Amino acid sequence: MHSGHEFIQIAKRENNNKRNYLLVNSLQGKHIPVQPSKAFLMFNELARKLKTAYQDEKLLIIGFAETATAIGTAVSEALDSFYIHTTRENISQAQYLYFSEEHSHATEQKLVKGELDKLENKISRVIFAEDEITTGKTILNIISVLKKHYPWIKHYGAASILNGMGNSDIQLYKSHEIDLHYLVKADNTGCDTAAEKFKNNGRYFICDNNSSFNFNDFSFNEYNFSTSVPYMDTRRLVSIKDYVAANFSLWEAVKNTINFSHFNKVLVLGTEEFMYPALFIARRLEEIGIQAKSHSTTRSPISVSENKAYPLHTRYELKSLYDFKRTTYIYELDSYDCVLIMTDSPPPSAQGTASLLQALKLEGNNQIYLIRWL
Repeated sequence: MHSGHEFIQIAKRENNNKRNYLLVNSLQGKHIPVQPSKAFLMFNELARKLKTAYQDEKLLIIGFAETATAIGTAVSEALDSFYIHTTRENISQAQYLYFSEEHSHATEQKLVKGELDKLENKISRVIFAEDEITTGKTILNIISVLKKHYPWIKHYGAASILNGMGNSDIQLYKSHEIDLHYLVKADNTGCDTAAEKFKNNGRYFICDNNSSFNFNDFSFNEYNFSTSVPYMDTRRLVSIKDYVAANFSLWEAVKNTINFSHFNKVLVLGTEEFMYPALFIARRLEEIGIQAKSHSTTRSPISVSENKAYPLHTRYELKSLYDFKRTTYIYELDSYDCVLIMTDSPPPSAQGTASLLQALKLEGNNQIYLIRWL
């Protein structure tokens, strides 16, 4: 088991009275750019724990938006299971089951209703995939909802990179016969005090597409890809084999459109809940010898500090590609030979696209592609 010290650091949340800190995982591909091979190595290590525990069971993996969507997908891929993740987006013609993520900046979570009906007699257990479990209340909340609507689901478990649950919370899970699997046992004692010691003196940028910014001195291309294996939305139930095949089809479209022979360093940037395809494409680039990294925009407002012991030093405030009225953020941008922005947003908002381009350009990125998977 990992100690976590090598890849986990404390950061300070903004505007959150319920929990003032979060634990930033440098290998997760969310807040900090990561080599995709390192991210998948961590995800697959978690999956091996589940494979050992449930060799003869058919599983449904449910990932939690937005931070654990890639973890859930990768774990599902390793286990060859069914997969779906929760969402905060509005899905066309969908009805939802609602539950609360109490410590989050955005507490309301949704699961598309009716999708799990397709799995009656096809699965024996539901496993929730998370980046971090602190008290376990969010998972208990969604289980209580699922039991009302899907009483035929009898067995549940939870898998996470970090587990910071106290003894009373662990005993509560045991009493409900909910299995726990994790890579790192975290002690969150004192994290709130430790977070407050850091000054909010990092680099802050508000990218609002102001008229003084010049968008004409760099290369930007936008593509809408309808792939040979059609786009699949993991906010709805998918067979993971089909979904991975769709991602390979996306990779074929990307590499046949963009000539990567001129690029050495490439960033593949995911958008909010759309994390896994960015990591997947970055991993394929890594396999052909490119120094690829991946991370993602996020709804989470986190303080940044110039302190070297703090994980985040630069923050860009953006308009969302999914909804220009929504504020999102990107952290720790750098300069690359090429940046691929991966999204499944509806036609991206002009304001969202412009603010993200502004952030990338401020760090010296001059070759940018926006790829929307249809």
